Amino acid sequence: MASPTTLTVKAAGYVDVDAGEIVRPAVVHVADGVIVGIGGDAPEGSTVIDLGDAILLPGLMDMEVNLFMGGRGETPGLSQVQDDPPTRTIRSIGNARRTLRAGFTTVRNLGLFVKTGGYLLDVALSRAIEAGLVDGPRVVPAGHAITPTGGHLDPTMFAAFMPGALELTIEEGIANGVDEIRKAVRYQIKHGAQLIKVCVSGGVMSMTGEAGAQHYSDEELRAIVDEAHRRGLRVAAHTHGAEAVKHAVACGIDCIEHGFLMDDEAIQMLVDNDRWLVTTRRLAEAMDVSKAPKELQDKAAEMFPKARTSIKAAYEAGVKIAVGSDAPAIPHGRNADELVTLVDWGMPPAAVLRAATVVAADLINKPDLGRIAEGCLADIIAVPGDPLADIGVTRDVFFVMKGGKVYRHDQSN
Repeated sequence: MASPTTLTVKAAGYVDVDAGEIVRPAVVHVADGVIVGIGGDAPEGSTVIDLGDAILLPGLMDMEVNLFMGGRGETPGLSQVQDDPPTRTIRSIGNARRTLRAGFTTVRNLGLFVKTGGYLLDVALSRAIEAGLVDGPRVVPAGHAITPTGGHLDPTMFAAFMPGALELTIEEGIANGVDEIRKAVRYQIKHGAQLIKVCVSGGVMSMTGEAGAQHYSDEELRAIVDEAHRRGLRVAAHTHGAEAVKHAVACGIDCIEHGFLMDDEAIQMLVDNDRWLVTTRRLAEAMDVSKAPKELQDKAAEMFPKARTSIKAAYEAGVKIAVGSDAPAIPHGRNADELVTLVDWGMPPAAVLRAATVVAADLINKPDLGRIAEGCLADIIAVPGDPLADIGVTRDVFFVMKGGKVYRHDQSN
C-alpha cells in the first residue's frame, strides 16, 4: 500500500451494504484501481482525500438505461427519423457523463432499437469509456434488442409509421421465427454484446396492443435463451404481463424488466427459479404521457398504479431485485430518483441500496463490484448524510471514484 499510486479516502463512515449498517469511521485504501485495505492510518506517501462528514457508498448500478436516447438536443417523437448514428453516439457521451457524475458507476445499456446499419453503438461506447476516451460508467452492452415485427421496441410502432418507414433488419434486432432469431442473437454476440435483450410482451409507449400480451412464442423464446446461454450470456426480457412473465421464466429467461402486471404466481416463479427483477418504478410516477395518443394514456393509467403493488409484493416474496431506472424514461443523471421511489413504495433503504449494488453486481456476474471491501474495484461515491435514514441523499452525490480514478469531487461539500 506504500506505492506512489496509493490513495486513502477518509469520511465519517461507509455503508456496509451486506450488513445494512454504517461503519464508522471510513478509511479506505486504494491502489491500482482496487481497494487494498480498510481502516488504520494512511500509508506513507499515500494521497489522502478527506471527505469530512460524508458517508461513502459503493458506486451505484443502474441495470436498465438507454444512453442513446434522451438528453440534450433530442426532439421527442422525431428522433427516430432525425438522428443518425453519429448524432446518437455523440449525444450518448453527454448522457454517460451525467450518469457517472450522479454516482452510477456501472450500467447495462439495455437494447438499441434504432436504425444503425447494424453497428452496435453501445459496444463502441463501452469500449471508448474503457479506453479512457470519454468519461462514463462501465457499460454492459446488449446490442440491439431482439423483438418481432410489430413488437414492442420495433421502432415503427412508436408512431404507427406506414409500411416501409424505418424498417429494421435482422441484424438490428427485428427477428421472426427460430432461424431469424438465432441469426439476430448470434450477430449481437459476434459484435460484442455482453447480454441479450428480448421483448417478451407489449409495452406502454408503443402501439402494440395490450401491454401484457406475449409477443414471442415459447419456441422462439427458448431459441433466444439457447443461443445466449451456450455462449455464456444472460437474457433480459422486457415483460409486463403476468402470463408473459411465467412463460419467460419457464423458457429460461434470466431477468425480467418491469413486471408491472405480475401476479402472485408469477412472483413465486421468480423466487423458485432464482431469477432477477429489474425495477423501473420511477417512470410510473414521473413519465409525462400527457401528449401521447389516448390509447397510450389509457394503458399508462391501467398499468402504472399496479407497478406499486407488484414491486412491494415481489420484495416481500424474496425476489432478487436490482435497480433499473429505464432512463431516459426518467432523465439521465436523475437515476437516484428510482431509489427514492422504491423506498416511498415500501422497500427498506438497506434493501434498495443492495438492489443498486450487490444484487446488480450479481446480475452482471461481477463479484468485484458493489461493495466497499478489500479486493473489490474502487468504485466509491460520497453523499452528505446517512442513506439508510434518508435515501434522498443519493440524489446529492458530490464525490465519484470509478476504478480508483476520481471523476467528481465538489470541494464545496
